[in-house]
Amino acid sequence: MLRNQSTGAGLALERALQMAYIDGMNIKLPSNQQKWLEAQVSAGRFGSVDDAVAVADLMEIGDSDLSWAKPYVDEARAEVARGETVSLDDAITDIDAHLAKLKG
Repeated sequence: MLRNQSTGAGLALERALQMAYIDGMNIKLPSNQQKWLEAQVSAGRFGSVDDAVAVADLMEIGDSDLSWAKPYVDEARAEVARGETVSLDDAITDIDAHLAKLKG
């Protein structure tokens, strides 16, 4: 479970680091999804279509039964209660190390 320890200017840096993982991606969405995302932005739910893309799958989930996710949420909450968390910086370092191995 990630734990965000930053405030103020640190949040801007964290956001930039997170976006570095997706900035180079070009995603071609079906027109119905693109229209849905644009409607979400117009309604003020997101600042941009790029921000809204992260939740595009909500269109398909709708009112679906998400009970399958409960065990995962319960496990994550138990980990937090036991103090089994890592900082965002440590998580990004770990992800970068895994990506470097994959890139060879």
